[in-house]
Amino acid sequence: MKKNPVDWFEIPVTDMDRAVSFYETIFDIKLLRNLLGPLEMAWFPEAKTDSGSAGSLVLYKEYYKPSQDGVLLYFTAPSDDLSNELARVENAGGKILIPRRKISDEFGFMAVVLDTEGNRIALHSRK
Repeated sequence: MKKNPVDWFEIPVTDMDRAVSFYETIFDIKLLRNLLGPLEMAWFPEAKTDSGSAGSLVLYKEYYKPSQDGVLLYFTAPSDDLSNELARVENAGGKILIPRRKISDEFGFMAVVLDTEGNRIALHSRK
């Protein structure tokens, strides 16, 4: 059986409270906050499926720096229509960089946003 090669992701933050508020608001979820030695983390909830990956927000100033220039992480819209999540981005303190647009009939839609920490992330849905 083939598995998704992505196992874990970490999103750098400089203000954990602000970042948690942003992600909880746009995805309508609760993150689980943890202190692991010098790391402050807020874990995304894990779905019990064979697809997708788990991940966390991470605050550790010596090793993590938010950026809009590196890897682009795509989040699947929990509502199945990224228009719903996209509608919450600016009220949560983020910025829409690329509005919702169609990729193709086969792959659906995407948008790119800037989170409150300065990270560029993408949203994806089939609708």
